[in-house]
Amino acid sequence: MTALAVTSSSASAAPSWPSATGTTSLTATKAVSGTFDGALKRYVGSGDLGTDGQSESQDPLFELAPGAVLKNVILGSPAADGVHCLGSCTLQNVWWEDVGEDAATFLGTSSSTTVLVDGGGAQKASDKVFQHNGAGTVTIRNFQVNDFGKLYRSCGNCTKQYQRNVVLDGITVTSPGKTIVGVNTNYGDTARFSKITIVNDSSKNIKICDRYTGNSTGAEPTKTGTGADGKYCVYSTSDLTYK
Repeated sequence: MTALAVTSSSASAAPSWPSATGTTSLTATKAVSGTFDGALKRYVGSGDLGTDGQSESQDPLFELAPGAVLKNVILGSPAADGVHCLGSCTLQNVWWEDVGEDAATFLGTSSSTTVLVDGGGAQKASDKVFQHNGAGTVTIRNFQVNDFGKLYRSCGNCTKQYQRNVVLDGITVTSPGKTIVGVNTNYGDTARFSKITIVNDSSKNIKICDRYTGNSTGAEPTKTGTGADGKYCVYSTSDLTYK
């Protein structure tokens, strides 16, 4: 496939991050139903939640019931397994200063599940920022990420697999980073991109969209391709701007 041309700019843009209004330690997962406004306080884990390792079995700092909204929260370090959404949820102006295992994991099992990540940002994610284990559609907009492995990954080897969709709009990606999105073509996943700005990656090392053959056995999924293909990874030249 012919490589996509991209819009380039000599300007650089550094992500801007909010200052915390205070710090609160959580020794147990905070359950959220309805709307929780953190007023830009920093939340960190302690005790059983005082870890930022890569274990998949960690508990989250916040667990959101279906329909819940988490807003104006800063997750510091350690942040355990970040945020878990049990169904549809909204993360509004949520910031991760140092991602541990994952920033947020989406677990809703209905194809009608909708997740909205609106504003905020994440950094220092050695692996994934957003882990989509459930079904439905995740929309990420007006978000910034830097120093990361993957911004979004449709689970490649979960015991229960689903078709998953992700929409990215108005995303600023700052190097270092590896891949913006990973999807599983054999389950019909889709990723749609618009207004993606990539900063400090003049060599274009950051992959936009990787395609995999997923499985439900726990084995490492097989990577089958990368880049726009018009079906699973959907974007055009005008959707990418390098600065």
